[in-house]
Amino acid sequence: MPEYDVLCIGNAIVDIIAQCDEAFLETNGIIKGAMNLIDARRAELLYSRMGPAIEASGGSAGNTAAGVASLGGRAAFFGKVSNDALGEIYTHDIRAQGVAFDTGPLEGEPPTARSMIFVTPDGERSMNTYLGACVELGPEDVEADKASGAKVTYFEGYLWDPPRAKEAIRQTAKLAHAAGREVSMTLSDSFCVDRYRDEFLELMRSGTVDIVFANSHEIKSLYQTSSFEEALDAIRKDCKIAAVTRSEKGSVIVRGEETVTIQATRIKELVDTTGAGDLYAAGFLYGYTTGRSLKDCGDLGSLAAGLVIQQIGPRPRQNLRREAEQAGLL
Repeated sequence: MPEYDVLCIGNAIVDIIAQCDEAFLETNGIIKGAMNLIDARRAELLYSRMGPAIEASGGSAGNTAAGVASLGGRAAFFGKVSNDALGEIYTHDIRAQGVAFDTGPLEGEPPTARSMIFVTPDGERSMNTYLGACVELGPEDVEADKASGAKVTYFEGYLWDPPRAKEAIRQTAKLAHAAGREVSMTLSDSFCVDRYRDEFLELMRSGTVDIVFANSHEIKSLYQTSSFEEALDAIRKDCKIAAVTRSEKGSVIVRGEETVTIQATRIKELVDTTGAGDLYAAGFLYGYTTGRSLKDCGDLGSLAAGLVIQQIGPRPRQNLRREAEQAGLL
């Protein structure tokens, strides 16, 4: 059986990233800071109105897999692309970063997913995602050896949008738990939480999910409270470990009665927040699957997130292992 540190399951998306001003968002009816799901026609329209853009393979869990690999971990990924040009770009990129990616591509329509990401001068990203081939990910794409062979399986809450992906995740979680492994998820964004609050809570309370990643907005949305402390107290009871990021305030990790506070990494300039949460999860999970303390896991997450927000695009350009060694974390 192959041994992986982290198996990531997510939407395989090519990001098309451009800078814009606040007025552009307003004129085009884009909700700032959110992930807006769009259809093929809207995707064409927004693409035609975009300024100069950078294409980069993204997708939340794919970014996490790339981060784990960059730290020296063994990462695998399940995600669906189409047999088209963007699908080839995605497959090449994730494999080039050292991630095992063997999900068979879709033949024919719909095309590979793409997300038009508009970055405002404050570094905030507003995503407009056409899911395309992602919605075809299903139970037949679950590779049992990888599901059983990964120390932690990690999936994105965004996968609750395409219905067959839910079956794939539940099947993978069963295989993982049967092999004595753990399952983690990210809440993805507060609008996603609003759509699936009851299902997310059920995943946690039933023990399907052991470890939860969220930011302060998502956790407050989950428990429908304006109090961060109240939400933190609630999530302690609902899962084994929760890691909650708070932008420049760092992050808080809870496990039962234990609370670990992590400082944010100092940065020179905030360029683009795309991928910050994904890379935090990568650092944390790399630390966790290699037996480090929660404090070390959080510090690795903080470092990886701090590095990715100082560049355009969600995948690490530096060698994260080297950066972590220089920071004295490995």
